[in-house]
Amino acid sequence: MEKTQGILIRRYRLTESSLIVHWCSPDLGLIKTVAKGALRPKSSFAGRLDLFFGAELEFVRSRSTDLHILRELAVTAPRLGLRSSYLQTLAAAYFVQLLELVAEKDTPIPEIHDLLERALDHLAKDRPRLRSVTYFEEELVGHLGIAQPALPAHGAILRLYHQLPPGREELLEQLCEE
Repeated sequence: MEKTQGILIRRYRLTESSLIVHWCSPDLGLIKTVAKGALRPKSSFAGRLDLFFGAELEFVRSRSTDLHILRELAVTAPRLGLRSSYLQTLAAAYFVQLLELVAEKDTPIPEIHDLLERALDHLAKDRPRLRSVTYFEEELVGHLGIAQPALPAHGAILRLYHQLPPGREELLEQLCEE
């Protein structure tokens, strides 16, 4: 059994009662777990597998796939404030999409995990601003070592990865309307 901390960044149904849960972990990078029986009413996971939750987790590593078995979970940062407005949730989702675009699976990313954690904690308390978005992008490209003086951070990401998450455009539109 392995232990790590992580931020829940994606989840979807696997079966009628189980979920696949994606995590961002500082020491393991992006990992996937299956939470067997998570959707059953008396599941030990009930109410503890929500987007952007920070948690201490225990899992059993799969020998043959990248889908590991989630055994136990203790929520350490529920970040309920992210649900205060659509804009806060949209910004958090964009940060996660951006992270998924640039991070390699199963590769330690302590600085990027820390950046995401700080960004989500900030968003849980305050509404996002354009400066929050550009700051996150600038810090991310700095950690990745892809910053280019002549380009804004999102341009450096676009140049290297040939795309930006689709949520960026809607987020910027919403921020400009405020």
